Amino acid sequence: MSRIQTRFAALKKEGRGALIPYLQACDPDYDTSLELLRAMPAAGADLIEIGVPFSDPSADGPTIQAAALRGLKAGATLGLVLQMVRAFRETDNETPIVLMGYLNPIDSYGPAEFCFDAAQAGVDGIIVVDMPTEEADLLDAHAREAGLDIISLVAPTTSNSRLFHVLRDATGFVYYVSITGITGTNSASAADLEKALPRIREATDLPVAIGFGISTPEQARTASRIGDAAVVASALIKTMAGTLEDGHATERTVPAVLLQLEALAAAVRA
Repeated sequence: MSRIQTRFAALKKEGRGALIPYLQACDPDYDTSLELLRAMPAAGADLIEIGVPFSDPSADGPTIQAAALRGLKAGATLGLVLQMVRAFRETDNETPIVLMGYLNPIDSYGPAEFCFDAAQAGVDGIIVVDMPTEEADLLDAHAREAGLDIISLVAPTTSNSRLFHVLRDATGFVYYVSITGITGTNSASAADLEKALPRIREATDLPVAIGFGISTPEQARTASRIGDAAVVASALIKTMAGTLEDGHATERTVPAVLLQLEALAAAVRA
């Protein structure tokens, strides 16, 4: 089994959902983001989502947009993100890593080359926000050959027929965008999630990770129990950004994020 399958199967035996924290690569610099990445599993991360900095996002809210710009100013490239994953794999060969980004950098890199290099670096799955199912043939064959999961996105506005179409050949897990909006804004209620999840489960047997708008330990706990995982992104980025001085990391940066991550993990495991 893949790392993603293995991790979700293990958590199912434990009777709990997963916590998936997000970090933006190279934010505020390469060394700080790598230090944070390496420390996340011990702080409670079950899977880790790494954002690939991009200048023209369509789904990211102001907090993650600012993080992406800091990453780009620090020299982030798709190749450097893969280098970060390779460095992480030197000490951790079990925690699943999922890259989240946009199609333009992958297309510029070369779809076949990217899939091969990502798998060699230790990436397990990719989320391409602006690649609809109808355009997935650009990556699908290469990803499957390399053993990468292309994580499918669905939303509250996804119709039943569209759900079955999008999830027909999905692998890894399903990312449920729980609100109609950008990251770091509104939050879905427990009632909204309980209403949405059965509809998704009718279309797939894959685990469902719930993201967008999850910021507190209680929200993470609720999402990981109604679904199979909670994704926390903007809340962690806000904490990190609050420790920066003139855009640079301080001695408080990594500890502050890890302390917040530990609180989220404790809630998910409660």
